[in-house]
Amino acid sequence: MINIRDQFDLPRDQVYLNAAQIGPLPITAARAGQQAYADKLQPWRLTPQTHFFDLPEDVRRQASTLFNTRAENIALVNAASYGLATAAHNLTLKPGDQIVILDGQFPSNVYTWRALARKTGSEVRTARRAEGQTWTEAVLAALTPRTRLVACGALHWIDGGRIDLEAVSDAARTRGAALVLDLTQSLGMMAFDVQRIDPDFAVAAAYKWLLAPYAVGFLYVAPRHQNGQPLEENWINRARSEDFSRLIDYCDSYQPGARRFDMGEHSNHQLMPAALESLQFINDLGVAHIAHLCAQTSQALAESVKPLGFAADTPDRAGHYLSLSLPDAAPDHLAARLRERGVHVSQRGSRLRVSAHVYTDEQDVDVFANTMRALLT
Repeated sequence: MINIRDQFDLPRDQVYLNAAQIGPLPITAARAGQQAYADKLQPWRLTPQTHFFDLPEDVRRQASTLFNTRAENIALVNAASYGLATAAHNLTLKPGDQIVILDGQFPSNVYTWRALARKTGSEVRTARRAEGQTWTEAVLAALTPRTRLVACGALHWIDGGRIDLEAVSDAARTRGAALVLDLTQSLGMMAFDVQRIDPDFAVAAAYKWLLAPYAVGFLYVAPRHQNGQPLEENWINRARSEDFSRLIDYCDSYQPGARRFDMGEHSNHQLMPAALESLQFINDLGVAHIAHLCAQTSQALAESVKPLGFAADTPDRAGHYLSLSLPDAAPDHLAARLRERGVHVSQRGSRLRVSAHVYTDEQDVDVFANTMRALLT
């Protein structure tokens, strides 16, 4: 059996439980990136067809597997905010319409909709979760006859509470509302199927759970929006751009599918090779297998510190996403103190976010528990 941890550069004196902030590159991805930089030292190695077209299409195909859709429905973007801005640019709202978001939603998925509300005269309505309530229940309760857009993720990035996207999608459709999803904290870790959920747009940054380089992301665009307006007009998104000898034979038509929404310089010759390796790593393991492994590990981590008063108390928590409420005895700046001892987590408000991935093993769980015990006793 392959030791997954051996495929990462993770020293034994470091326990990395912070994939929700930034995921480590697999060693194969790092090597591919290093080779890409070596190629840039001698740019005659870069062949136009391979590096401008074939490589990004390979990445697009790997990403489409995670959405359960065709590659033609995926745009290559550099950030979740770029994908959300593209969605906002292609949705029509009018004065009095409502945009529903989550209380404490990630900022990029808030500022976009505030700006759209100001531009269109619509309003932002915030779904707030009462004690004991799930985020799904909170979202459904926030919908009104004036709801025309729901913007959320598959879980809440602070407490890990899951959102039933099928239920939210069904409720949005009955009101004629669009659905825009930020899947950065779930894609590759939870099964997702655009056929079942039918979002208008769904985006994910890849540098966290997908273990890819920074400034790589993927945007699903529903076919009904694929004649829309991209944020920028660049040469490579136009039809016939493969023929470098005819670039000034200007063309008003775009490449097919969602490719018109690709960011400028999406063929990034240094990032794409590493991104391809990262996506292949995720797809080779399979989302179902990854979800099973990470749910088991997260449960073990939660149980290991339960006697210390840390509670995984979020209703309907996503299996891979552990957010622990802090006991009164928890010291200030707990995440910083853990880091000093080689244990890496995040603190978000009154919660400790502990995000394991497939490389986390039983020894990591034991070190985490023992270090927490030492800090609290």
